[in-house]
Amino acid sequence: MWRVVDVAEAVGNIFLYLGAHLGGWALPSAESQQSVRIAPDTAVGAGSSGKQQCSYYYKCSCGVLKVSARLSQVQQLLREAEERASAVGNEPTPKITRGHVTVSFARSGGPGGQNVNKVNTKVDMRFNVKNAYWLSDRIRERIMQMEKNRINKDGEIVISSTKTRTQTGNVDDALAKLQAIIDAASYVPPPPSEEQKKKIAKLAAIGEQKRLTSKKALSDKKASRRSRDNWD
Repeated sequence: MWRVVDVAEAVGNIFLYLGAHLGGWALPSAESQQSVRIAPDTAVGAGSSGKQQCSYYYKCSCGVLKVSARLSQVQQLLREAEERASAVGNEPTPKITRGHVTVSFARSGGPGGQNVNKVNTKVDMRFNVKNAYWLSDRIRERIMQMEKNRINKDGEIVISSTKTRTQTGNVDDALAKLQAIIDAASYVPPPPSEEQKKKIAKLAAIGEQKRLTSKKALSDKKASRRSRDNWD
């Protein structure tokens, strides 16, 4: 049997679950979520497959119990997200080196002069994300997601640099570009302040109230139409 919890807390848990991947968002405990309450009861419904499915019962202002099955699997996902967020918080940002990439050189384009079209100073740097096992799975997956339009079929990111007139300078510039990608994939935003948490909780509660109110209005409209059809 599943214990029924505050729907505002359940809605907030979705923010926290997403935040573990995208922003570290969290919500406060039930004390700050007094605008929306759940009926003190438990319920387990049966789906079409016969398996048990948890449902959250929401008590609206009219006293009618409303069921929201969309929030039934949040708790387990939330616990897993919290564990991942805690582990990520202690993870140092990896640093890329020349040994992690493949480098080739070519002639720089543009106007001539000062040997610009005569020496191979352009750098083409290839970084194989799929085989970069020195990065954690989370960071690799994040890079694959962020740079999906730049990664070729071999799982490589190709970075070019003609910023300087020397090979060494362009190699350093290309490595800096790759390091910026790794830094972005590794970054975990700090959790919100208590004031932000309360604001999110309030918005989540208001959103759930509006959804249920709109749902009831639509249901009443359909019932009214059926009633008119019966008179005809």
